[in-house]
Amino acid sequence: MSQDLLNNFRRVFLSPARETVIASLYPLKGVFYFLGHPFLYPLLRARLLPAVLLSSFVLLNLFFWAYLPQVAFLAIFHKKGSAWVNGTFLVLGEGAAIVALLFEAFFADESQVDVFDAVLVHKGYEDLVQQFRPVSEDSLNNPVRRLGKPTRSSVYAPFSFRQIFEFVVLLPMNFVPYFGVPLFLFLTGYRAGPFQHWRYFKLRDFNKQQRDAFVKRRRWQYTWYGTIYLVLQLVPVFSMFFLLTAAASSALWAADLESERRRQEARIEPSRYTDEPADDLV
Repeated sequence: MSQDLLNNFRRVFLSPARETVIASLYPLKGVFYFLGHPFLYPLLRARLLPAVLLSSFVLLNLFFWAYLPQVAFLAIFHKKGSAWVNGTFLVLGEGAAIVALLFEAFFADESQVDVFDAVLVHKGYEDLVQQFRPVSEDSLNNPVRRLGKPTRSSVYAPFSFRQIFEFVVLLPMNFVPYFGVPLFLFLTGYRAGPFQHWRYFKLRDFNKQQRDAFVKRRRWQYTWYGTIYLVLQLVPVFSMFFLLTAAASSALWAADLESERRRQEARIEPSRYTDEPADDLV
């Protein structure tokens, strides 16, 4: 009886906690994966110069015009030097939001789709990608070159007014000394995490109900993933680089989820594989 209780405890508490920790590490794994696979470099080089110029221009202007006024305002609510710390993160957050909106709207989304699809192809899941674009058998050592032009609408992550609205509404949390910045990142990560798998949901042909159920089962995982993703977005100038590594990290996570799903399906129906997600495997 005690063994059953121990097994239940591990299943209910320890397993989700372990999976949450693993999910929070994917953004960092994506950075190392991107750096370690040169076939992804052309996707970065094509966007590097406009990304650096845009990011530098936005941050320099924000720090020149908005930093000191915001620090002065935060000093009303803060004691000692925390206003300077929170003011720095506030401006970096504003800059990351502005640059991400501009960069994703005009430069990045197509590249993020290419990064995501190339990683899935490299991991052996070209059958998923082929639903939206042809994948050739040429250049087997270069997944990027194997990708054809999309034959269906391909978006890495949709523009969300709700996400922008929540971001603006939560900005005043930076007024809270010391704890305001972590809370702001955590709460915005709650929304940002699932959007990083929008491409995967489309490749799986999820409807809204299936997508919501999939996210609900992994809510803490997506929240921590989104939080770490947003922390990387606060790194000055390099935020655009981390936008592309985020696509690699989300694809790595999708590949692991897909591997686990197919293993479960193989155990349940060893003689047949289906692309239709069963209710218990969503």
